[in-house]
Amino acid sequence: MNHERHHSGLVRRLGTFSAVMVVVAAMIGSGVFKKVAPMSAELGSAGWVLAAWVLAGLVSLTGALTNAEVAGLIAEPGGQYKYFEKMYGRFFAFLYGWTSFAVIQSATAASVAYVFAMSLDAFIHLPHLSAELEAFTILGDFTPLQNIGVKGLAIGLIAGLTALNYRGVQYGSMVSNVLSTSVLVAIVLITGLCFWQTGHGGFSFETTGTPIEQHGLITPLFTALMAAFWAYEGWNTLGFLGGEVKNPQRVIPRALMLGVGMVMTAYVAINAAYLYVLPLTDLVPNPASPNEIAAVKVVSSFLGPAGQMLILGLIMMATFSSTNNTIMAAARIYFSMARDSLFFSAAGKTNAQGVPANALLIQGVWASLLVLSGSFDQLTDMLVFAAFIFYGAGAAGVFVLRAKMKDSVRTFKVPFYPVLPLLFIAFCAMLVFVSVQERPREARVGLELIAAGLPFYFIFSRKKRAEPSQNPEA
Repeated sequence: MNHERHHSGLVRRLGTFSAVMVVVAAMIGSGVFKKVAPMSAELGSAGWVLAAWVLAGLVSLTGALTNAEVAGLIAEPGGQYKYFEKMYGRFFAFLYGWTSFAVIQSATAASVAYVFAMSLDAFIHLPHLSAELEAFTILGDFTPLQNIGVKGLAIGLIAGLTALNYRGVQYGSMVSNVLSTSVLVAIVLITGLCFWQTGHGGFSFETTGTPIEQHGLITPLFTALMAAFWAYEGWNTLGFLGGEVKNPQRVIPRALMLGVGMVMTAYVAINAAYLYVLPLTDLVPNPASPNEIAAVKVVSSFLGPAGQMLILGLIMMATFSSTNNTIMAAARIYFSMARDSLFFSAAGKTNAQGVPANALLIQGVWASLLVLSGSFDQLTDMLVFAAFIFYGAGAAGVFVLRAKMKDSVRTFKVPFYPVLPLLFIAFCAMLVFVSVQERPREARVGLELIAAGLPFYFIFSRKKRAEPSQNPEA
């Protein structure tokens, strides 16, 4: 079958169904099975935990609706990176692309692959090193040898999926389609199983003895939302594949809305099911069991060992699919940056299959190093903080493009403009502020990784100026 080829060398192979499944696969990974535990610890009320999932879903849907207008207007490889280039220029676009490489996208792949390995660890108990070696730290914070068996498997998964996507976008897309559909069906079935059980009256807004009584609602709620947003993270991933989606001006906005709506419905339903089966106190994380996953505890409580195997199998499917999706899509950011002379030049080349092969390899190496750097929760808190800085900037860019490109045809316009974009911007600003207050280490590391890109920007820019002009008349 002949496919239209984008001017960059990428091939348009992805239709509407595949585009929707890219959104679903990008979002459904590990968070929906794990993050209810830290949210329960922060809020201490089943009702507020469920409210946080709903609020995070509505905020994400607002962000997706805002993003959809821009995605339909600028359908290019690299997605948000190209949007920022049009909104604010090369420097800000570079900061986004660099931060995606340094933490947002690479840490997403690392974190979800890590949970895949944790799930398998529950079956076969992957090896550990001695206590002395596991306690080894570098830079005062990171423990690369801790949980070495889990980390080794996560790195192996990243390497294997990088190799799969090296062969062609159709292979990564096929994995996304099959596994994402299967995961959605399984979530529906597990939710139904949970609601057939006798609950413990967990839907209570009482907050006795919780952080809400000590600090008020705002800080615990926003800290819990940091966890929920990790589960919703990834709704803008489809835009990175703008050069490989058929009829992207229409398909991308439609797929964003359908995909985010489906995921939000699934998340609220299954978390309500968790809170129906077990009392909140049973979901709070146990420091003695750092690899424990809340969803496993819930389903095992009424299905025993068979339930544990069922939910762990589902988690492995979801995290496998999500890791694949992130690896497949995010490499297009660095490919696009390299073509603009804002990344390592080798990353701007495609192989015979029309794939940004070198960008995939560079991404795989860095994501593997992030796996070694720290725990799952450290990585996710760090990337959510960094992501929301750029989510807010992207929503503000809708106003910029309405002025810069006022005569351009828009296949989709954000509803209730300007109210929805302004609400989303305000929420992003509040979440970043609370992150700095409540997660200062993760915020500091995230900002340091963003700042680490500044020397590279000047190096790449100088190299661009030094290159001879490609214009024969120059």
